[in-house]
Amino acid sequence: MLSFLRRLPLRQLLTLPYVVLVLGVALVIGGLSYVAGQRAVNDLSNQLLRETASRIALATKEHIAGAKGVLEAAFPVGVRPPEHWDAAEIAAMRERFWIATSIHRNPHNYAYYGDIQGRFFGLMRHVDDSAELRVRRTGIGVRSLYTFNGIRGALGPVVPEDKVFEPRQRPWFALGLKAEHNTWSPIYIDFRTHELVTTFVRRVSDADGRPEGVVATDLPLQRISDFLGKLEIGPHALAMVVEPDGHLVGISEGSPLGRDDAGQYVRLSALDVGNPLVAATFNAVKTHVTELNASDAQTSTFIASGGETMYVGYTQLRDDSGLDWWVLVMVPRSDFMGDVERGAWQSALLSLLAALAAAGVGWGVLQVVARMLSQFVQSAQLVGQGRTSLPLPVQRGDELGVLARSLTDMQIKLQTDALTGLTNRDTFIRALRDRFQRYNDGSRPEPFAVLFMDVNRFKAINDTLGHALGDAVLEEVAQRLQEQVRGSDRVARYAGDEFVVLLDALRGPDDAATVRDHLEAVLRQPLQSVAPLDPALAELGAAMGAAVCPADATEIGDLLAHADADMYRRKALRHGL
Repeated sequence: MLSFLRRLPLRQLLTLPYVVLVLGVALVIGGLSYVAGQRAVNDLSNQLLRETASRIALATKEHIAGAKGVLEAAFPVGVRPPEHWDAAEIAAMRERFWIATSIHRNPHNYAYYGDIQGRFFGLMRHVDDSAELRVRRTGIGVRSLYTFNGIRGALGPVVPEDKVFEPRQRPWFALGLKAEHNTWSPIYIDFRTHELVTTFVRRVSDADGRPEGVVATDLPLQRISDFLGKLEIGPHALAMVVEPDGHLVGISEGSPLGRDDAGQYVRLSALDVGNPLVAATFNAVKTHVTELNASDAQTSTFIASGGETMYVGYTQLRDDSGLDWWVLVMVPRSDFMGDVERGAWQSALLSLLAALAAAGVGWGVLQVVARMLSQFVQSAQLVGQGRTSLPLPVQRGDELGVLARSLTDMQIKLQTDALTGLTNRDTFIRALRDRFQRYNDGSRPEPFAVLFMDVNRFKAINDTLGHALGDAVLEEVAQRLQEQVRGSDRVARYAGDEFVVLLDALRGPDDAATVRDHLEAVLRQPLQSVAPLDPALAELGAAMGAAVCPADATEIGDLLAHADADMYRRKALRHGL
């Protein structure tokens, strides 16, 4: 080596070590940039996968949450089963079951009851105010079918059913009669619709506590697959809900159903659906789910058959009625890292050329890139905590700008209701949890309140003027609410036509009632989106309940439940119920 250096001309002897040093610095800069970018993307992808799995679990909970309310409304505590099945008892059940199927009409539009003597009562709601009544007053023969409109509308002509329906021979009846509490049935294929269905059942006892019958409501599961298919996770992402044995409940690509050799519909498992990535995702997660707390979401990785790394987010969905499902989200590494890897090579080349001009400029570039990547990491961590991320360089036109814009867009989508632009339910719950924490640790000791509201006669808007105008009504209501609260307060769309408001600080409990009355007055003003079409329907108004911490509750669930109950109480008083 020394003899080689001695033979070099002076110019080369002076420049070669410098060039080697500059090249080494450039390679180090490129390598550090790639490693730092990889770490940032790994943090971001893990956070987004956990967020997405939790979001799917929350949406699925909303899908199944109404079943308990249907059964409680159909047979409230203390209400005994009918004894004589005369006109008065049938009318009473008809009114209760109409109300029960109005609570969560989509998907819980059918509630029914069968007793140990073989008698049956069922009420099926349709898309409008029409319904079908199915009655079997004795333990023999076919059911009598009636159509009617409205809760107390006159029954149409009786139509005998084509074949005998024996409720005591149905699996839901035997399951409900044995169960001590509300229970979900095993998932089965409905013979009419050829869709996956599970039934929520509860035993009904007589005055002496002896089992007399079973009340039930069906839950179609196709909406879960529809929801998963509409998620915008990644170009090659996969989402599914499965049972612990691998049988599919819903899937974003394909169908959870197949046909056997005889052409009959059968349920598919993640292991035999025909997509190797589905089976690989399930196998990668099943060894970890037993260690997972049901309220958490976790991430894992596995190597696909082609050698690509796959990221997986997963969580469990359980309730006290026997439901136990897994939520799995899989995204290939290339969906997250493709632009970053290409950008890393380009950055390395540019860094190399810049380093050839001046080592100092290269060092400055390293500092700039490292600072940006640090922002990405911190922002990814803040997004995972449900907080607002740091300002990112979205104005950049390179891959770092693409990543910054993607992170910003993802945060907005995860925290904002797409229709109204308000905070969504998940973000509102986090804000409320943060407010409780600040109240408990003394940093914000002022009382605060939650207002819970829904739009009166909103269904009439959708049914009469169409869903597009219904969306416009929701946007107008959201705008009015947002304009009437303080900057420190938070307005969110909770679900459907339900909105919630967090009043961040109150001088006293009476302030919440004052704000509520003011907002109700604002919402009573004619809706500009409806008035040109139907002036009478434009004056919808809204029912709003209030709950104050600490006067009414000191826990999140209790505070929301109190506000919800107060809303229904005020609505009932307003309608003279």
